[in-house]
Amino acid sequence: MRWASPFKLKQAGILGMNCRNVDFIGRYNLRRFYPLVDDKLKTKLLAEEYGVATPALISVVRTQHEISHVEERLMQLQSFAIKPSRGSGGKGIMVITGRRDEFFVKSSGVEISLEDIKRHLTNTLAGLYSLRGNPDVAIIEDLIEFDDTFEGYSYEGVPDIRIIVFRGYPVMAMLRLATHKSDGKANLHQGAVGVGLDIATGKSLKAVQFAVPIETHPDTGKRLIDLEIPDWENMLLLASRCYEMSNLGYIGTDIVLDKSKGAQLLELNARPGLSIQVANGRGLLPRLRHIESIRKPHRTAEARVAYAIETFSATGL
Repeated sequence: MRWASPFKLKQAGILGMNCRNVDFIGRYNLRRFYPLVDDKLKTKLLAEEYGVATPALISVVRTQHEISHVEERLMQLQSFAIKPSRGSGGKGIMVITGRRDEFFVKSSGVEISLEDIKRHLTNTLAGLYSLRGNPDVAIIEDLIEFDDTFEGYSYEGVPDIRIIVFRGYPVMAMLRLATHKSDGKANLHQGAVGVGLDIATGKSLKAVQFAVPIETHPDTGKRLIDLEIPDWENMLLLASRCYEMSNLGYIGTDIVLDKSKGAQLLELNARPGLSIQVANGRGLLPRLRHIESIRKPHRTAEARVAYAIETFSATGL
């Protein structure tokens, strides 16, 4: 692997961690608003308040005593997802896609029992998957049925779309596709595929796995350069509206496309990673500086999205 010099990285407009932390996260994200996005339950309730589409909440488990009460509800469900409210990096997320008799079937195809799920809930409450290991709560929500557009593009997991929003403007996007290596999770550090998306059209630009360019999905063989996200403008609108909802100026919005319900907000991130630049093959910094230079920011999400589509196309900044 060849390493780029700092000069070449700067010339390419690559946003580094120090610049991100000081110039954007530190300057535009007030710490008092962090709990709204660090806690998935608070984010979900806030999204419902602002009318931002999000997977329906089935149940919240806050204490060990409540696990016994949720058993009967789980036995009535065919599919669902369990998440730690304050988890990070996809840790602790359990996805159930179906049932075989009394067993539950995970997205990987592995069968587990109700006792396995109860044990997972206990570990979640104990903080095994949470930030800094603090006690947590477990969220049980509807399972996303991903759109037919993604058939063959993701392996054993639901694909999601990360859109970076700065001062309400969507500035860069990528599609994250699960692989066998990533254990069905859309986490790039664990081996998921990142596909850079043209902010104007939602069409794929390039794809990478572990920062190495690829042309086909490693498990399905599907060509990744033929992708185009449907209903792209509405997805950008959902991301842009999260600016007013969160009061944070620099955020990562994670969105999924449900087959029947359309775009759904999964979660927000007040400290979005930098690998989106690798997936897109271009740096974030010129786009962020451009947004900073706007003297009269657009007031509505519709106007901000229209401006971003016009400005940040594949041939623009």
